[in-house]
Amino acid sequence: MLWAEDLVRDKRFYADALGLKPRDVSGSASDGMGVFTAGDGTGVMIRERPGMPAPQNTALVFGVPADTFDEVVADLRAKGVTFEDYDPPEIRLETVNGIAEFEGFKAVWFKDSEGNTANIATM
Repeated sequence: MLWAEDLVRDKRFYADALGLKPRDVSGSASDGMGVFTAGDGTGVMIRERPGMPAPQNTALVFGVPADTFDEVVADLRAKGVTFEDYDPPEIRLETVNGIAEFEGFKAVWFKDSEGNTANIATM
């Protein structure tokens, strides 16, 4: 579950920028909440919590097949998603133009509209 300062804004980000499909949720428990289908039976749940800061760590990870990674990244860039650049020496990870490559894997990190950090990595 991710926290959102502005649920409408965050739901728009996940639908428009990431292309996730909203799931219909009803009932009183669904007030202030959004749910999206993320693939292979998984989902992303967002709950509106004004004043709750986003965590500083990666809160969400999406795995994609290696042969689609570059296409996914290019598509997200075209939709305005900005990838973070990291160079923490303690874990020997360096991003170049937002992309980290290590031990045959590729990964990118980005922030959603509420500051939650998400990751896309090859699986």
